[in-house]
Amino acid sequence: MRALRELYQYRELLKTNIKKDIRGRYKGSVLGVLWTFLNPLLQVFVYYIVFPYLMRGAAIPNYLVYLITGLIPWTFFLTTVSQGTTAIKANAGILKKVYFPREILLLSQVCSGWVNFMISCIIILIFCLIFGVGISIQLLVVPLISLIEGLLILGIIFILSAVNVYVQDIEYIVQFVLNMLFYGTPVLYSLSQFSGANHILYSLIAYNPVTIIIDAYRDCFLYHVWPNWIGLGAVFLLSVIVIIVGRMVFRKLERGFAEEL
Repeated sequence: MRALRELYQYRELLKTNIKKDIRGRYKGSVLGVLWTFLNPLLQVFVYYIVFPYLMRGAAIPNYLVYLITGLIPWTFFLTTVSQGTTAIKANAGILKKVYFPREILLLSQVCSGWVNFMISCIIILIFCLIFGVGISIQLLVVPLISLIEGLLILGIIFILSAVNVYVQDIEYIVQFVLNMLFYGTPVLYSLSQFSGANHILYSLIAYNPVTIIIDAYRDCFLYHVWPNWIGLGAVFLLSVIVIIVGRMVFRKLERGFAEEL
């Protein structure tokens, strides 16, 4: 409760930081916030041209919509975890001069990433309408799914950002792990393609929390069915546990930030 009261007292700083993070993503660029739309579109364009040739015989219906409904949520996860990992080190100057709850730096990363994600969802809706997939009432669940994803990200960066202050190689290890996780998540392919393959590999992909989240988005945008509530509930519970453990680690390591930065 004390932590929540403290965050509430510094709510204006949190708002300012969120705005700064959103503007800072495309600072100095000519197109500015338009890159929120262009980045995923360019990625989709590349994968749509190249990947079907690598997976011949495993055609996925409405592959373009399938691709974008996986890629945009993945980008939210990837970008926010990457930037959240370095958030404490990147703000070393202000941390040494002014006191404020250090968690604000991580919350602002998640919130600004969430805003960019919700803007990017406009692209998904446009693709659904253009390619005849349509829209349904299940879209009302999308903010809830994104909240669960945001909580999972927050718990992860609590740990990574704190450890990164002490272990300089963490941010590079994180990038390597995220690259591996990308191929361990059915963003480009369908999980059903592995149903008859190695049982361990199938299970690792199927029970990957990011897989469950992306499948939930696809259920709402592409298949017009309610997501797997049991799976989402499990990811939510995992997210809460990771946040609790992550904040404990963060608070313990926070004591030495000033000396290490």
